[in-house]
Amino acid sequence: MTGTIAVIGAGSWGTALAVLLARKGLQVNLWARRRELVAELEELRENKAYLPGVKLPAGIRPTTDLELTTREAGLVVLSVPSHAVRLTARQVKPFLPPGIIVVNTAKGLELDTKKRLSEVLTEEGLAQVAVLSGPSHAEEVGRGLPTTVVVAAADRQIAEYVQDIFMDPTFRVYTNPDVAGVEFGGALKNIIALATGIADGLGLGDNARAALMTRGMAEIARLGVALGGKAMTFAGLSGIGDLIVTCTSMYSRNRRAGMQLGEGKALAEILSGMGMVVEGVRTTAAARDLARQHQIRMPITEEIYKVLYEGKPVQECVAALMERPRTHEVEIGIW
Repeated sequence: MTGTIAVIGAGSWGTALAVLLARKGLQVNLWARRRELVAELEELRENKAYLPGVKLPAGIRPTTDLELTTREAGLVVLSVPSHAVRLTARQVKPFLPPGIIVVNTAKGLELDTKKRLSEVLTEEGLAQVAVLSGPSHAEEVGRGLPTTVVVAAADRQIAEYVQDIFMDPTFRVYTNPDVAGVEFGGALKNIIALATGIADGLGLGDNARAALMTRGMAEIARLGVALGGKAMTFAGLSGIGDLIVTCTSMYSRNRRAGMQLGEGKALAEILSGMGMVVEGVRTTAAARDLARQHQIRMPITEEIYKVLYEGKPVQECVAALMERPRTHEVEIGIW
């Protein structure tokens, strides 16, 4: 490939991907919104706020100039929170070379429209879109620990182009044509991570965590398949793989937020102290609306919504889930 890689967003994940690509010898322009962050990145060669302890290779150029970031880019990597995807796409589009591929790495749904993020990008005129997802904490990718992800695109050539750019001995990339399934898996697992975090905060034990993850995967797949995803995708890296790491790791902001809810802290206090976006909060509202609209059973999501948006005590949610009417575990179709 020719040109640089443009990484839009210098949070933990954008920075980690920039480090990964620069370690491969690629030139990376890393765009940040705040001038003070760019100054820190240039001076310290470290993102102390979002990815402490990981040095930026020489191939990374931090900047606040979107035109400079994308002018000679051979690929654009979009690493902003889900609620900023549409606005960022509008801001960056005038500077993009014709036909450039945009890789979205955010995991969420647009709250107002309930659309997947690739749909948002397509609506904004970005035709060549791929999605990078899977079990991949920035803290470990930045340190070069073994990680395996999936890139999804409707066009196989696009997926394989992105695969080749990101693949290295510590970062294995698979391809998948099921964009909808990959996006729903990556977005909805954050809801279940909130739930498992609450269970951990309440001290409910390993059995409860395992049950929430398993039944959570069932409702993720029910909604995802109803909205165009393929069932097998949810058994892969962007489904069960991402669910496992997000529900069990202390790197997971959603799990940590859930733990604090389980310990009795107020949501506003938790979010203000987190310093980074907890994607599961917005995704819970969007997924709950989609489930009701399409008449999909998502009892865990429904209870998490009541905790986040209606102030329902977490202990009452546990009782509500445990005392639901009896049913079969496996039904025709999706669990």
